[in-house]
Amino acid sequence: MMNTITPHRHIRLWQQPKPQPSQNPPRLKPFRQFPLCFSNHNSTSASTSISRDGAEEGIPNGDVKTLARFQSRHNNICVLQVSRRADHPLAGSRLLLLDKPGNIHSISHLFNPLTSSYLDVFATLPPTIPSGPIAILGFGAGSAARLILHLYPKTIIHGYELDPSVISVAREFFSLSKLEQQYRNQLSIFISDAIQSIPNLEDGFYSGILVDLYLKGSVIPQLQDMNTWKELKKKLHRNGRIMVNCGGRCVESEDPRRDGDVVKEETLKAMSEVFGEDKVFVLNLGGAKEEDSWVGLTGDWPDLEGWKGQLPSELCCYVDMWRPYKYIRDGPNNKRL
Repeated sequence: MMNTITPHRHIRLWQQPKPQPSQNPPRLKPFRQFPLCFSNHNSTSASTSISRDGAEEGIPNGDVKTLARFQSRHNNICVLQVSRRADHPLAGSRLLLLDKPGNIHSISHLFNPLTSSYLDVFATLPPTIPSGPIAILGFGAGSAARLILHLYPKTIIHGYELDPSVISVAREFFSLSKLEQQYRNQLSIFISDAIQSIPNLEDGFYSGILVDLYLKGSVIPQLQDMNTWKELKKKLHRNGRIMVNCGGRCVESEDPRRDGDVVKEETLKAMSEVFGEDKVFVLNLGGAKEEDSWVGLTGDWPDLEGWKGQLPSELCCYVDMWRPYKYIRDGPNNKRL
């Protein structure tokens, strides 16, 4: 059994507190705001959510330490350290939280590159694409890059991050400087707006593109625009793929008009209109739970057994969770998709 954090990049752990005289770190929200799913490696069905006894209590303040908190030009930035003694799947981890709702954008464990989140799904992409560079649009603190380079050390990665403060925090608190030194010939980071930078590259430049672009707690509006996907498609190798964090009901935006479920649907619709509805696949880490969370994938339906054969056992379970977008969209239990 594998312990999987259901929501994607935007995992709501704590609510932005009102200013208080005390400097105690914020109290993490209970599991009902942080659903978990346990996936059986031998099962082809979507994982199911469960809660533990005492989950309503969340993580006590004493098990969470605030390492940094400040306002950058683009983000509310907070770095948290969760104690190893905490009775929680995030025990021992370091977290990068952005946006006013306090959504997780990166997860780091000291001795384990796995995150038990959608970031691990991102690391399954390399076996499905031809040899060549991979772009990560929305680099964060580098959780996806770290795992990909750990599994596939010859991979060339170009990371795009809008906020220079996020990269500074990643270098100070998430060992990004060490990763850059270790993979100095493979890892390049660009402080830039990815959507504006990508069109300047030659067509067919990337074998794979990972899209993890959020702003103010929501998938950026450009990803609901067909023109964005047309431009990204141009930059793909002929047999390349795009994997994207589409969000879902788990996402909490600063703008209440940006409903996570609606934004997810509009993002997938724009993708399917550009790539074709039979060339888009979806994976829902939330199963049937209210806090569903979606990843999208473009390209032909992959050879699942061949795919699993090139992955470590901890990641094989994700392969069987993919479904054709058109079937999910038209399914009786997913009428809105």
